[in-house]
Amino acid sequence: MRNTKVLSGLSLFSGAGGMDVGFIDAGIDVVGANDIDRDACLTYEANHPGRSIEQGDINSKTDYIKKFDGVDIVFGGPPCQGFSVAGKMNPADMRSQLLWSFVNAVDLTRPKAFVCENVKALATLDKWSEVRQRLFYLVEKLGYSCKLVVLNAADFGVAQARERMFLIGFQKMAGLENLESLFEMRRKPSPVVRDILLPLGLAGSENNQRVCNAKVSIATRPVLRKSPYAGMLFNGQGRPLNPDGYSCALHASMGGNKTPIIDENHCYFGEESWVEWYHAHLLSGKPSLPADSAPARLRRLTVDEALRIQSFPDNYEFVGKQSSVLKQIGNAVPCGLAKVVAEVVRDCLVAEKVINFQDSRVKQLQLAV
Repeated sequence: MRNTKVLSGLSLFSGAGGMDVGFIDAGIDVVGANDIDRDACLTYEANHPGRSIEQGDINSKTDYIKKFDGVDIVFGGPPCQGFSVAGKMNPADMRSQLLWSFVNAVDLTRPKAFVCENVKALATLDKWSEVRQRLFYLVEKLGYSCKLVVLNAADFGVAQARERMFLIGFQKMAGLENLESLFEMRRKPSPVVRDILLPLGLAGSENNQRVCNAKVSIATRPVLRKSPYAGMLFNGQGRPLNPDGYSCALHASMGGNKTPIIDENHCYFGEESWVEWYHAHLLSGKPSLPADSAPARLRRLTVDEALRIQSFPDNYEFVGKQSSVLKQIGNAVPCGLAKVVAEVVRDCLVAEKVINFQDSRVKQLQLAV
């Protein structure tokens, strides 16, 4: 179902605007946004001229948020580090409290629907069961029916195995038990890493200039896993990417030796993978190579490659030093995944209006199946 009526959206924890790109592509008019990070706000403004973003702590922006009372959709991803298995999983992490700031924003604006994004762990681990119970209790107390779904970006056209939870709520809408089926209908094949990187050209070429100069060294005490792309064969936390598969999730901690690794000869010229050779070498019981013997064909992911893996438009402009840019990219919800979520919420809202509001306003929806 497609609708030509423009729905309004308020973006919170907007970052560089990755989630906004997806919602705008789905036809949502994003009328306001907020983020605390200055560089991210400048990036947002550079790519969304005419759309306002309010910089500052969301808890100090109550008056700004109240201006959007009655907006159709409130969406955003509160900081996830406190809930992530990649972090310390500390319940007292102050960033985790911003989840309740999102709920408060829903209370202040009373949208027709909301979308709250976060890490998969918040949706699945027993450790966070009380947080989930409180979350459901609060939003239901506000008058919303909600459903928690876990989606993998790689199932929706994004070359990245990035699982995220989305708490999706509507003002007492029936039929939410079928919400997963609406996402199933939108599943589509995703390109592999090689498919999206080849058009850029080699690192340092005209369309791929923003290189990461952090050196790749061989780990003195490698950690082996079944997959050559899973263990820790090199220095730092940046894992090698398999050009013939999906990227691992890109994180906000990217930068330096935390940036993923590409075997350029394997990816761009189709040569045998050095990473796979070395993994087999270690599995056979042979000793690890000297730290400084990593071949030059191994290098870190570039900014432009990270952009593509996150499904940002190629011409998306970023403000700040490279460390800030990589943080902004890693913090974002993949644009392609955000678009799918926005489309499902949009179509649910339109269908609900058709069912419950058979009056003159329905004529404005101009639905097409």
